[in-house]
Amino acid sequence: MARRAQLTIGLRQAQATRNEPADVHMSANRPLPLVAPKIVPALDPGFCPAVLANRAFRAGIQHCAVPVEMALQRADGSVSRLDTVVAAAGPQVQGNFAYLERLLKFFLWSRGGCRIHFAGPAELGQQLQKHYKTSPIGRFDASMMGEKIYEKPFELILMSPGEMPAEREFSAPLGRHLDGCRIGFDLGASDRKVAALLDGKTVFSEEVPWDPRAHADPQWHFEQIMDSLKRAAAHLPRVDAIGGSAAGVYVDNRVKVASLFRGVPEDLFQQRIKDLFLEIKKAWQGIPLEVVNDGEVTALAGAMALQQNGVLGIALGSSLAAGYVNRQGNITPWLNELAFAPVDYQFAAAIDEWSGDAGCGAQYFSQQCLGRLIPAAGLDVTAALPLPEKLLEVQKRMTAGDARAGRIYETIGVWLGYAAAHYAEFYDFQHLLILGRVTTGAGGGLIVENAKAVLRVEFPKLSIQLDLPDEKEKRDGQAMPAATLPAIRSVEASKG
Repeated sequence: MARRAQLTIGLRQAQATRNEPADVHMSANRPLPLVAPKIVPALDPGFCPAVLANRAFRAGIQHCAVPVEMALQRADGSVSRLDTVVAAAGPQVQGNFAYLERLLKFFLWSRGGCRIHFAGPAELGQQLQKHYKTSPIGRFDASMMGEKIYEKPFELILMSPGEMPAEREFSAPLGRHLDGCRIGFDLGASDRKVAALLDGKTVFSEEVPWDPRAHADPQWHFEQIMDSLKRAAAHLPRVDAIGGSAAGVYVDNRVKVASLFRGVPEDLFQQRIKDLFLEIKKAWQGIPLEVVNDGEVTALAGAMALQQNGVLGIALGSSLAAGYVNRQGNITPWLNELAFAPVDYQFAAAIDEWSGDAGCGAQYFSQQCLGRLIPAAGLDVTAALPLPEKLLEVQKRMTAGDARAGRIYETIGVWLGYAAAHYAEFYDFQHLLILGRVTTGAGGGLIVENAKAVLRVEFPKLSIQLDLPDEKEKRDGQAMPAATLPAIRSVEASKG
């Protein structure tokens, strides 16, 4: 039976999967217990898994814990709940804010919300309010969640437990439409993919390198996407529907936030990019067109391939994309932007170039992380090369049997094993699907092998199956499943 969507992250859960005493010490800079992992990443000896630090903190306050309730409210009225505990007294009180801020950060970027309802110690709530108003990291989160994504003021409201809103979650089916003549596209930061489907069969697919982040002109973006669509259309007798997968946040086919368009000035973004896909739909005579986050399509691809539900899909590409299909086979209104969700609490954790935060997913599961591990591995790769070319160089060394390249993938795999256990505290899933350019070739298998070792040694009670698609599915990316997103309105459309 699927568990409730409301999360309770507390003492009983904290002790459920770790049976031995942890190697723990407290730090004066960030007063959380830093737990030495049993399996240390080869190229990151200081790695401090978030899942171990959080569990150790909760285990250390079992005799002096007070409850904290948090609820995230989205613009559509849906509400996600998270309940946890913090220390009521003793030296562990010093770790309350750090624990709660990191936990809430993960919850915020996994679920999304423009209003946080908080019931707990007032001083902690006030610290969080100040964090989102004055801290650069907090202001980034508040700005993105408020004005950018939900287009409403971002606020954190203090209240009593009896005033907290009840959980209110929605879910809906996604895609899996195979009828008719369809085009699917997948827009990444280093390449764009397109596929043409005829009654569910792929008759054409293509991958084109591009660098959209370097272009400020919206017309350039429009023409590049249209070019791929036209090339796919040439292989179909007609086009009944178009589905798209793209990095970023999309609501009703409108672009809210997307790294692909970071080079476009804000005024031009509002004038043209925000409704870019509605413009593309108009150019195709208003046929059904659906665009969603690439992570959602990753999860959809996994559910379709595995013929299973309860799938968390992640794509290790130019950044980290994630999506979730619940146990009922539906998607939720959650953001699933795990690129911004923290997984590493060490003080020397990698800094995200966009948010300025440390230890977040994009720097551990993407081409970005692979690029920063190259010097640590001792590989001689030209520093000025773009990340996609650095990846190709590492893949060549891997094919040639260079053990230094192998250590890069081993490190990513260990990170992933601990991150998977962390994800399991926020998502109810049985399959973790791993896609993306970083997983291409022998390195992908090494990532999965090392992640499985972590789960086996550290979290033996967790039941998570890691799934790695074959090379063809990796190359095709999300273009094919993206094509299945829209429903064709007329049954006559599927007739020749």
